[in-house]
Amino acid sequence: MSYLIIPKNYKPLMSLQQTEQGIKLIKEFFQQNLSTGLQLRRVTAPLFVLKGMGINDDLNGVERAVTFPIKDLGEAKAEVVHSLAKWKRLTLAEYGLKPGYGIYTDMNAIRADESLGNLHSLYVDQWDWERTITADDRNITFLKRIVRKIYSAMLRTEYLISETYPQLEPFLAREVFFIHSEELRRLYPDKTPKEREDAICREHGAVFIMGIGGKLGDGKEHDLRAPDYDDWTTPNDDGFLGLNGDLLVWNPILGRAMELSSMGIRVDKESMLRQLELCGKQERKELYFHKKLLAGELPLSIGGGIGQSRLCMLFLQKAHIGEIQASIWPEEMKAECAKAGIQLI
Repeated sequence: MSYLIIPKNYKPLMSLQQTEQGIKLIKEFFQQNLSTGLQLRRVTAPLFVLKGMGINDDLNGVERAVTFPIKDLGEAKAEVVHSLAKWKRLTLAEYGLKPGYGIYTDMNAIRADESLGNLHSLYVDQWDWERTITADDRNITFLKRIVRKIYSAMLRTEYLISETYPQLEPFLAREVFFIHSEELRRLYPDKTPKEREDAICREHGAVFIMGIGGKLGDGKEHDLRAPDYDDWTTPNDDGFLGLNGDLLVWNPILGRAMELSSMGIRVDKESMLRQLELCGKQERKELYFHKKLLAGELPLSIGGGIGQSRLCMLFLQKAHIGEIQASIWPEEMKAECAKAGIQLI
């Protein structure tokens, strides 16, 4: 079901030509800052992987992958990737990268089950990154340090854009506020998870919500996570469970929170077995990726994804992700956007 926000008196601050130039500038500048800040090298990523190997991510566990048969492989099925969390870890092992170094790539995906709206498209483009770590790095202090490095790259990019296009005044908070999802639930016990995100982002501007995937004090998850990439069951330094989280900022155009990145310290052998059991997915232990992890053939790592079109949408102060990327939208949404001056590409 699609969902559309029409900002009152919305007027784009950039022409189509300026928008395309701005997109190019943001993507080139941010990825260079990300690479330098986290010591990442660029690699080429697949658009699809073979089905049944456990390499593709199932995100919340309910999304269907776009699948097609391959004639020259005896009609074996391939899946368009949802994200590259597991593929990146396999690549770290293949490259033999030492702790403190990693990779990043341009990830393009098709998510046919997305609920379309201002922030959600069938087409997903993000910088997927992964970095080798040590056992001593598997703590919340290290996670926060990496989040701050990523957010610093965002602040530098915002400054460049506001200098290049003076009509775009900077608005991001200077610092990231960290809070665990259970703390957030206790703070707003009568709100839904999305309402909590809006409330905390409205107050602090930029927020990293930790511990996403496990059940909270009310028996519900803040949001769902697959059991075999992020570690959401290991106790962190603050006494809560979970070494992952989402980075959100307040979007003044839409008047709501906007997720820019989902990331985390990845599962080790113990946490993956625990999470597979919690989710009733023990059969995955027989898949290619999972066997390699259980055999100790994959490095410990931290990683995540950062939305490219979302970052461009935020910095160029657009109301709809369709003003940044070409996709397919419901006819009613296209008509409403056109009426409101929101020009979809």
